[in-house]
Amino acid sequence: MSNLKLGVEVVSAHDLMAKDGQGSSNTFVELHFDGQRFRTATKEKDLNPVWNERFYFNVSDPNILSNLTLDAYIYNLNKANNSKSFLGKVRLTGTSFVPYSDAVVLHYPLEKRSFLSRVKGELGLKVFVTDDPSIKSSNPLPAMESSLHTGSDSIQSQEPVEHVQKFLPNLFSNEKSRARHTFNHLPNASPAQPLQQNIPSMVTQSTVNYGMQEMKSQPQVPKVFQMYSGSSSQSADYTVRETSPHLGGGQIVHGRVIRGDRPVSTYDLVEQMQYLFVRVVKARDLPSKDVTGSLDPFVEVKVGNFKGITKHFEKKQNPEWNEVFAFAKDNVASSFLEVVVKDKDMIKDDFVGLLRFDLREVPTRVPPDSPLAPEWYRLEDKKGEKTKGELMLAVWNGTQADEAFPDAWHSDAYTSNDSSSTISSHTRSKVYHSPRLWYVRVNIIEAQDLVVSDKSRFPDAYVKVQIGNQLLKTKSTQVRSLNAVWREEFLLVASEPFEELLVLSVEDRLGPTKEETIGKVVIPLNMVERRADDRFIRSRWFNIEKSVSAAMDGDHAKKEKFSSKLHLSVCLDGGYHVLDEPTHYSSDLRPTAKQLWKPSIGVLELGILNADGLHPIKTREEKGTADTYCVAKYGHKWVRTRTIMNSLSPKYNEQYTWEVYDPATVITVGVFDDSHIGGSNDHKDSKVGKVRIRISTLETGRVYTHSYPLLVLHPSGVKKMGELHLAIRFSCTSLMNMMMIYSRPVLPKMHYIRPLSVMQQDWLRHQAVSIVAARLGRAEPPLRREVVEYMSDAHSHLWSMRRSKANFFRVMSVFSGLLAVGKWFGDVCMWKNPITAVLVHVLFVMLVCFPELILPTVFLYLVVIGFWNLRFRPKDPPHMNTKISYADSAHPDELDEEFDPFPSQRGPDIVRARYDRLRIVAGKIQNVVGDMASQLERVQALLSWRDTRATIIFVLFCFVSAIVLYVTPFQVIVLLAGFYIMRHPRFRRRTPAAPLNFFRRLPARTDIML
Repeated sequence: MSNLKLGVEVVSAHDLMAKDGQGSSNTFVELHFDGQRFRTATKEKDLNPVWNERFYFNVSDPNILSNLTLDAYIYNLNKANNSKSFLGKVRLTGTSFVPYSDAVVLHYPLEKRSFLSRVKGELGLKVFVTDDPSIKSSNPLPAMESSLHTGSDSIQSQEPVEHVQKFLPNLFSNEKSRARHTFNHLPNASPAQPLQQNIPSMVTQSTVNYGMQEMKSQPQVPKVFQMYSGSSSQSADYTVRETSPHLGGGQIVHGRVIRGDRPVSTYDLVEQMQYLFVRVVKARDLPSKDVTGSLDPFVEVKVGNFKGITKHFEKKQNPEWNEVFAFAKDNVASSFLEVVVKDKDMIKDDFVGLLRFDLREVPTRVPPDSPLAPEWYRLEDKKGEKTKGELMLAVWNGTQADEAFPDAWHSDAYTSNDSSSTISSHTRSKVYHSPRLWYVRVNIIEAQDLVVSDKSRFPDAYVKVQIGNQLLKTKSTQVRSLNAVWREEFLLVASEPFEELLVLSVEDRLGPTKEETIGKVVIPLNMVERRADDRFIRSRWFNIEKSVSAAMDGDHAKKEKFSSKLHLSVCLDGGYHVLDEPTHYSSDLRPTAKQLWKPSIGVLELGILNADGLHPIKTREEKGTADTYCVAKYGHKWVRTRTIMNSLSPKYNEQYTWEVYDPATVITVGVFDDSHIGGSNDHKDSKVGKVRIRISTLETGRVYTHSYPLLVLHPSGVKKMGELHLAIRFSCTSLMNMMMIYSRPVLPKMHYIRPLSVMQQDWLRHQAVSIVAARLGRAEPPLRREVVEYMSDAHSHLWSMRRSKANFFRVMSVFSGLLAVGKWFGDVCMWKNPITAVLVHVLFVMLVCFPELILPTVFLYLVVIGFWNLRFRPKDPPHMNTKISYADSAHPDELDEEFDPFPSQRGPDIVRARYDRLRIVAGKIQNVVGDMASQLERVQALLSWRDTRATIIFVLFCFVSAIVLYVTPFQVIVLLAGFYIMRHPRFRRRTPAAPLNFFRRLPARTDIML
């Protein structure tokens, strides 16, 4: 028999509900676990009782410990009738049980037992597991109790000794990634049936990890508290897991912050990471080492196995570096810091001098303290004697909240190939702002006095409109005149500052493949008039010049006495929101013009904690590894974390903040592998996965700490690349302003006054993404084009059989409710349940007799349904669902077609087979559309006299119906119609009804189609 026991220490409770009618309660706690029950002493007249009692449960089978639940119920004892009333409960799953060394007292908010329960307050528990054989289990309560008593059944035992480490080595193995998958299921509602629902997951897992291997004081791994699934059919490995990490503000438990003993950090959504900072400022009076008397100095900063190197200066004895190095103290295995000054040489670097610091004497700096002042230090030789030369530097301990952290060289960005500061410029964390985009509206009206080289013919003229790489054309005008009229309007995208030029080129089409340029008009965009509404823009005549240089020369236009002219109307439209993301999950919906911006409604805070279980992306030193960084996008602000090298479980712990202007927006967080350092894949950063979180799904003030699976769709199917741990909080400044936003249009007003076509939106969005990618690619470190396109879903508009099926099933799931109602009404009409049919008839008669009750009944029903669904509301932000996306059941050929670039690069046979498959699908859609058209044409045929006899019958029926409806009360007509529709099957015929037969005989236009 196993010695494994579960220890539960009931500490205290506070702010409980008063149930004795006198503003207090007689409280006690009952513990239920694995068929055993214990109870604490009763604390009379106390809403904040303190017990400090400990109980030990026997664990019957350690292999199913993760499937068991611990239930703690708080009751009020009513001494008058010896009964108890419910005050609240706490339920803990086996995945949250930890060894005694890791156990801490946590205060859990009390939960309701049913929908109508009223509870409040918290219960403090300390739960742990131990295998100490000297500890005896507590005496359980009898199975059947005749009466309640107030005695304590707890047995105070000695503290469990550290014997957990030697208990069942295979049970507490270090295979974290495998053990984690065992817990990806919903907690069982009944602890008596833990195995029946989880047999598949237990069969594939021979070892179970309860977290006992994490017997360290610091840092603690976040403990899993509860897990939710976005869909009942969603794979357990792809679900979001709620965690309870220790962050800068305290421990997060179910979205609430439990303050600890440590001081609260300004970075309260990330774990505090301790760093050793070294700022190398400059040196002076350095001795010369070369024969020529020159010196090429640089500095090496070494702590343990980590080494940072500054840039070197050529022939300079008083260099200035001003570089900062940050060493993560978790990885530092040394008690000394060495700063070595060297002379750069072709063969071997020469030693100049060094400084040595005892890390125990380094001061600690806590922002907002002023930066530590650097000091001059005299260099020493290898024997410890003072030598020529001085070095100015500053050394201090700090966290990632230090302002020197973003621009510092980091030890976790260290590689054996290159530890210099030059590589850190590509691995630092940075904040980017995408350029402000404008729509350029160009209305080409007409041209006069066009001059062509061949005087014997009239020009076949058209106009090219170009901004950068954007090119649009008007139609050709085939008129026998030297004046051309187009009256066509175009929209293009431009970004601030307006570096590009608007170039309009008038072309003459000489043949199918031959063209001649008549002239050009060049307009600087910074000279174009801006507008934020739909006001009229005056048109202008522009001289058509022979070249771009002549068009930009103002004096040249004055010298020319005669010139062809182009009539234009150009403006910058600031009333639109320039779409660079899909409108269904955009991160910003504001117009371009700042004067139209509304005040912000809140603040969004994001803590990027860590990633875990990443798949190797590249090979280095014959080992699979990854150099990952995270990118977050919301609105115009992009952020990039530092690159963590050589780690499949990187810790970022970086926090960022955005202003929120609309709750119907989405923040996107992506993980990428940095190919700049020893990478491949044509030097493109590989995507690891991304997470999208809609702001409107977040409760105000709650801290969401979840581990999100990183899912990527490959030609072979969906693949989990790891997990990303995030902490997010949305704080609302004005609840009333946020509620008012739900009544406003989603997009700015110009989108409704002068709407854009679907083709325009797709083309303009593609151009906007290209402009943003080009601008962010010029930053340092750059955000590459593939990163911007992946974060913006630039290719979501392309054809995909998988996505088409997913959208079809989405529509079917929405209509499933209506179909269910229709099926239920059909059963009522067929009297399958006579009692239900009779009740429906009675309700129908009541509503017909009292029609003023119809709308109140409908809205009251909707209110009841809303409150009923409140108990099933999601507790965590939604995430990528493979079932809804149809990714887990897509055919491999469909996925290969989705990843085929445009135009296709597959062979002719494959393209022909896919084309034939598309024809089959289109044929089915064609038949459905044709059937709908036939039914609508039959409705038109009622009065079109295409079938004379049918129209006469319908007209006579309408005449008789008008007389009957005039002399008969309307309520009687409705009652008779309702009773006829819901008549008993005994009064029904097997053949269709006469009105339906009449409608089906009406003619449609199908017979006259070719």
